[in-house]
Amino acid sequence: MLQRLLGTALDRLGAGAYAVDADGGIIAVNAQAEVLLGRGADELLGRDAHDCLHRRQDGMTMPRSQCPMMEAFMADQVRQEEKGFFARGDGSLLTASWLVAPLRITSGERGALVVFHEYSQAGVPLPVSTLRAGLLSELERLALLAETTTRLTATLDVGEALDRLVQLIVPMLADWVVIDLLTENGQVQRTLVAHGDDRGVTRRHDLQGALLSVPETSPLPLSRALRGAGSTLATPQTYQGPPDSDVAVEQRRLFRATGMHSALIAPVRGLREVLGALTLGRSEQSEPFTTAEIPLLEDITRRAGLALDNARLYQRQRKVAETMQRHLLPQLPRVPGLDMTARYLPAPHASQVGGDWYDVFHLPDRALALVIGDVAGHDLDAAAGMAQVRNILRAYAWSRQEPLSAIVERFDEALPHITDVGMATMVLGRLQPGTGGQWELRWTNAGHPPPLLVTHDGRARYLNGGHGILLGAHAGIPRADATGVLPPLSTLVLYTDGLIESPRHPIDDGLERLRLHAARLAGHPLDAFTDALMEARPTDNDDDVAILTVRVPAADADPGYS
Repeated sequence: MLQRLLGTALDRLGAGAYAVDADGGIIAVNAQAEVLLGRGADELLGRDAHDCLHRRQDGMTMPRSQCPMMEAFMADQVRQEEKGFFARGDGSLLTASWLVAPLRITSGERGALVVFHEYSQAGVPLPVSTLRAGLLSELERLALLAETTTRLTATLDVGEALDRLVQLIVPMLADWVVIDLLTENGQVQRTLVAHGDDRGVTRRHDLQGALLSVPETSPLPLSRALRGAGSTLATPQTYQGPPDSDVAVEQRRLFRATGMHSALIAPVRGLREVLGALTLGRSEQSEPFTTAEIPLLEDITRRAGLALDNARLYQRQRKVAETMQRHLLPQLPRVPGLDMTARYLPAPHASQVGGDWYDVFHLPDRALALVIGDVAGHDLDAAAGMAQVRNILRAYAWSRQEPLSAIVERFDEALPHITDVGMATMVLGRLQPGTGGQWELRWTNAGHPPPLLVTHDGRARYLNGGHGILLGAHAGIPRADATGVLPPLSTLVLYTDGLIESPRHPIDDGLERLRLHAARLAGHPLDAFTDALMEARPTDNDDDVAILTVRVPAADADPGYS
């Protein structure tokens, strides 16, 4: 971004220019500098300016301690020299007149701007007054707007976007930032009041939270901004007269509590409507705001409005998606003698829904069907496919009195004809009481990670039987069934691959990590056991996660199950 800004702002000088960060690394260079130095921007960007460019008259590298440009840079001063030497790309020297000046790159980072042209016996000076009076401030303004765009559009959380906006503004432009947002019912909420200085930013929660109505006719600055009118200057005297609304009363309180002597107030507009207003205030900074600063504030509010619009739209979509997910994932039935719990965690960078699912339901003979599955993807399409698969599987499992593998084979054959699902994995199990306090589990596995059985004494093993190819492969390979028993107080863990997979480690490492962790948690209550497994999932996995855990009763317990 700075690269483009330099090209626009500095080309009119007819001089070469480059900018460096606080470490002296080149972060931007204009076209004239590329020509004068015989080096392209790609060759210069990221390199140490002193090591790469600064030379003595004999062409040797100059010690940093003897470099006048470095001295001015370190002292944060403006310095100009009529004659200096730069290394060109072909190994020759450029004799140049140069000027270095401090440059505020972002709200928290300073660097320097170097402007130079080829040395002339006529001694044509560099335009120091122009550079200091207007060009640097213009470049800093553009850099601030570029950083505002980058930082605000990098988040879809309204609160985080507002916090980032405050960090950009204070104390560079103001001591105070006040953000008033319109709620969905048209009221005004004072969402944020923050004070910033060199020590950091402090939120004034006592001044936040007021919920007011937008005055329809008030001519006062904030009321006009909330209606979408132009930006305005304000002082404490602006609100000293008889208040014409609750907004005016709150504004008088704000000026008194903050000590602001000058303020700028501008509407924050989205694509279709006014979203609120932004107020910048000065209390410690002695210079009052002027109308010359209004264009910068309005540039900032345009970017803030776009970011808030996107964040609000995302939050509405996420709310819809979360509601959809709650309806898609079933409530677990109450089964006497069994303790069951389930968890679902959406993919962190997707639509808050996905293709992972679990299911538990009674079969006609009162045995319990257990399902864990994963439809490829983690978006609304995957969630819709998951809902189709879950409901169709329920119908097949209920209506077919045959081995689970046969049910899954028929189900797999039907999928491409009655759903839009391409690939999926699944474990279908059947659980019912056995003899001696044990419970009998039958299952078939369609390309899914194997169930994990954890006994009460802290041993854990995977149930690897019944494994077959994933759904949608249509390879014609027969599927298998497996049978096992769940000892008293043992826990069955069904899960999706988001619980174990990491792009940095083999899946076998994830399986072993889960097995050992579950064994250590064997004695925990089931809810705590399940939550601990979820918390230990790989943090670098970008997939959604579903987990279903079932704990059978003690041997002497009455299952109450028939």
